[in-house]
Amino acid sequence: MKNNSNKRKPRPITAKSGLNREMSGKLAILFAIVVLAFAGLIVRLFYIVYSDGEVYKKQVLSQQGYESTTIPFKRGEILDAKGNKLATSEKVYNLVIDAKNMRNASSNSSEEDINKRVTETLSVIRQCFPSVDINELREYIDGHHSSMYHVVAKQLTYDEISTFLEMDADDEKYPNLGGVWFEEEYKRVYPNNELACDVIGFVGKDNSGTYGLEQYYNETLNGSDGREYGYLNDEENLERTTISATDGYSIVTTIDANIQQIIEKYLYQFHEDNKNAARDGNGANNLGCIIMDVNTGEILGMASYPNFDLNNPGDISKLVGSKKVNEDGTIPYDAVVLTESNIEEELSDDTVKNLNLNNLWKNFCISNTYEPGSTYKPFTVACGLEAGKLTGNEYYTCNGSLQVADHSIKCHNYKKGGCGTLSVKGAVENSCNVSLMLMSRQIGRDTFLSFANKFNFGLKTNIDLYGEARTNRLVFTKETMGETELATSSFGQGFNATMIQMITGYCSLINGGYYYEPHVVNKIVASDGSVVKNISPRILKQTISAQTSAEIVDYCIGVVEEGTGKSARPAGYMIGGKTGTAETIPRDRINYVLSFMGFAPADNPQIAIYVVVDRPNSWAQDSVSYATKLCRSILTEVLPYMNIYMTEELSAKEEEELASLNIAIKKAADPADEEQGEDNQDTPSVNEDGQIDPQGGDVTSSTSVTAEEMESNNVETAPLTGSVLNMETGESLLEKGIEDYETIYY
Repeated sequence: MKNNSNKRKPRPITAKSGLNREMSGKLAILFAIVVLAFAGLIVRLFYIVYSDGEVYKKQVLSQQGYESTTIPFKRGEILDAKGNKLATSEKVYNLVIDAKNMRNASSNSSEEDINKRVTETLSVIRQCFPSVDINELREYIDGHHSSMYHVVAKQLTYDEISTFLEMDADDEKYPNLGGVWFEEEYKRVYPNNELACDVIGFVGKDNSGTYGLEQYYNETLNGSDGREYGYLNDEENLERTTISATDGYSIVTTIDANIQQIIEKYLYQFHEDNKNAARDGNGANNLGCIIMDVNTGEILGMASYPNFDLNNPGDISKLVGSKKVNEDGTIPYDAVVLTESNIEEELSDDTVKNLNLNNLWKNFCISNTYEPGSTYKPFTVACGLEAGKLTGNEYYTCNGSLQVADHSIKCHNYKKGGCGTLSVKGAVENSCNVSLMLMSRQIGRDTFLSFANKFNFGLKTNIDLYGEARTNRLVFTKETMGETELATSSFGQGFNATMIQMITGYCSLINGGYYYEPHVVNKIVASDGSVVKNISPRILKQTISAQTSAEIVDYCIGVVEEGTGKSARPAGYMIGGKTGTAETIPRDRINYVLSFMGFAPADNPQIAIYVVVDRPNSWAQDSVSYATKLCRSILTEVLPYMNIYMTEELSAKEEEELASLNIAIKKAADPADEEQGEDNQDTPSVNEDGQIDPQGGDVTSSTSVTAEEMESNNVETAPLTGSVLNMETGESLLEKGIEDYETIYY
């Protein structure tokens, strides 16, 4: 019998072995799925490569750092009426270092080759641009190997970079020169520095205009940048496409650079003659002058002093002699005068420095308000005549003062017993306050205020300059005007106005009654010279009749012939005008704003001139001759320049004066010439629809002007002179009533 004890017994099937068999099956299935998925992806990839491979390839390659380049636009120019450049933009260049390119001339460059390349390039930079700190630049390059943009010098002229460009083009002599390029941009340049600085304004960062025309016409002057893009062509080579920059439009102004220069010359001369005379500081707190075409509203010249350099507006040395503006924006009566010795300390705080610079940059002729004084008297008389409250045949007796409510208001002749008995014309000629106050009683409050609004006081003129002051809270209303306020307003005290309000309204008094919107730009042109827009004179309203206007002209001629404005008459000419002297706050009988507003020639007004001297540097400020003589000096040169014939006999002294100024004596050859182009002065006609047409044809504007429009977009400006706002407290004196009018005004 065989022994089967050594035979292996069959292993029983257990639960564990069944599980292993089940897992092996699942793994096999999963593996099959993965294989199928990869097979599907491979098929899909082959399909993409076959059908859209070139598209995806170009997309990937186009994203490998090909950056676009900005092409800067050129800001439009500002031109005077004869095409002279007042502001322009010149191409300049920023010196840019590409450290990555400089160090990596080729992929297999050794450190020695790199060092040689960098050293030679820096040597050329040192030679061409000595202001660049080469040691500092070398340190930057060594520490920023991957840098591709590092500006080391800004706004270089072409002359300054031309030597480097010539050396860079000479590959034989300078084979290792590289990693340097020039970024183009434009720099705003003002060829005449200070000339017309108040009118022009200046450009700050990012081509943004600040004040004046630069800010008002900022969007017009600016263009749009172009771009240069990189892309790959069908052969996978990098190519570039360019979208050109669109340059800004240029503006042609009504400013005559020669008239502007004459104005500024005499404002500066006044300052030099009077600075530090009675106190430390400028020849006057402020000086201003506007010359306007009476029949179009065009500004021929506008200037103030102190002024500033448009090419360096942040120069604080231009503030020397001015009163310091405090942190709250006010200029107290006893403000510190900035001098060469204290200016750095006084303006050490950036906020205070900026406040003072902004005060310097403001245009005194449109941004500052003051009490106009007796230059307002023609407006009062015109109001009375036009409203039928006066006939012009009245007579008034002045005994030196007039009791109004609780105030005894004096005339300038009170020490001599008054002006005596005067006609309406005589009252204007002699600037009699008592006569004007008596007229205002005849006129009445409501009529007076109605015409003040008609002449645009309390409203903006809408001149196309940034920064016109808002004056709606600086004039009287029916609620705030009492008997005393009406009396003092008749001779220009108690309310505030701006220079541009005064001269614009005055032009309507002497041109037949037509109120033109003042403007400084008459044409907008494209860079190719084509005209984009003509800006025609715009009549907003008729303030008075032609008959009333003729009477005001006659009265104002009498002021210069027989009255207070004799010293304003320039050599060889007869003009008309009105003097003004207004006492400022505090009513100390010491500080005055002096002014003269006139027109020329007398028999055919073509231009109006307004001169304001704000608190002259004098022991006796109340002499209106400061303003009249300044006006005379300006007109003595301006009128011959404008080819306006002389009508008056010249004294030997006047002939000598004209010879010293190299001014030719121009007189009409015959009576016909004496009309001086009178036929060329069109009388505005009224169309069938009732709109005024200054050209006798197409209307200048079909848009009506509302009070809301005249008030919009004003700049709130506290008056630096005058009685309406107390500069120390900001409190309105209109709400408190008039204080202390027992003073002299003329």
